[in-house]
Order: sequence, then C-alpha cells, then structure tokens
Amino acid sequence: MPRRIRALILSACITYILYTPIHLSAYPGYTQIYKEQLYDLYHEQLYPSARNYAENIYWLERILRADFANPLYALVKIETKEEWALYRELFNMHIYILLTRNYLQWGDRYVKQNVYFFNEPFKAMNLRSLEKGEALLEYSKVYWNLAVQTTNNIDLSKIYFFHIDGTEHFRDELRRIKEGRLDYGKIIERELNDLNNVRLQLESLNGYLSN
Repeated sequence: MPRRIRALILSACITYILYTPIHLSAYPGYTQIYKEQLYDLYHEQLYPSARNYAENIYWLERILRADFANPLYALVKIETKEEWALYRELFNMHIYILLTRNYLQWGDRYVKQNVYFFNEPFKAMNLRSLEKGEALLEYSKVYWNLAVQTTNNIDLSKIYFFHIDGTEHFRDELRRIKEGRLDYGKIIERELNDLNNVRLQLESLNGYLSN
C-alpha cells in the first residue's frame, strides 16, 4: 500500500483507538481480541470523509487478522460444526465486501470527472490525485476477488439447509454475488477505465491557456 495512504489510515485511527474501549465483559475469561469484538466497533458514517474511510479500513483489516471467538460467543447461535464452518465463510465474505466498498468509495473521491482547458495549471496536482485514486481502486479489486473466491467455497444450498438466524444480510450478499446481481468487479473496472480516460485528457493539456 502506498505510504501516504497507509499513513492516513493510521493517523485517522490513533485518537479513536485511544478513546474507544474494547469491552471484554461479553467474552469472560478472554483477553485476546477476536473478530466479533472488533466487528462491534465497526460503523459507517452517513456522509463519510477520507478520514472516516481510513478508520473503517483500519478496523476491517484488523478484523481479518484476528481469530474467531469460541462459537459460544459468535454473532449468531451456532449448534453444529457445519454451521460454524458456514458462519466463518459468510463472515469473512462480508468483511471482504465492506473493504471493497470502502476502498472503492474512497478511491472514487480522487477521480476528477471532467477535464477543462483551464485545469492546466493544476495538471500535476490532478495527476497525483488520480494516482491515489488508482491505488485505492486497485485495493478494492483485491478484496473483491477475495470475496468472490470465498463465495466459490460456499454451496448455495447450504444457506437454506443451515438456517442461522442473524446472518440474513450475509446470506443475501452471497445470493446476489452468486446470481451476478452484486458485482463490484464491473464497477471497479468501469471506474479504472474512467480514471485512465481522465488521465489521458489531463496529460494532453499543453499550452492551452497560451493559445
């Protein structure tokens, strides 16, 4: 990840981490931080800023690195090993989707939609902005591919046989991906193509203001 983007993610979270307690009372006997605890800390803002996206991504990537809690403390009621395996696949898929969406929406903020001849004095600045946007969009592609790979590991029929209350939105995401109704891959490629077109237009600006 580019140093400037990683630095923004880390700086956005320092204050939040210092003043946000992680409650362990629901996980008696545990001092290790688990995926479910970190997921409880994750939230999305109605009108997110770049700092909000950085904070979201920080927590989501921490969730991926953490272990699952004992099934007794899962987000939903788990009774069998099969349900436990399905729950973990659906949970990870959901986190990959959230990371995809956050990187995509953050990256889109750096992509200029229209190029005019009077943008020439800001050409270098706009090109640097496109580089940031491109890096973020590429990361969204990485996580989307991981989400799709995870869905490939899940038999769609299992989500009907093992009906786990509380995972309805996870199952809905799985169905939509399997049926092609949720495809961030197409959106990301479209955004990258638009970005490259804007880059070409910016690079073609050369002495327009002097004519």
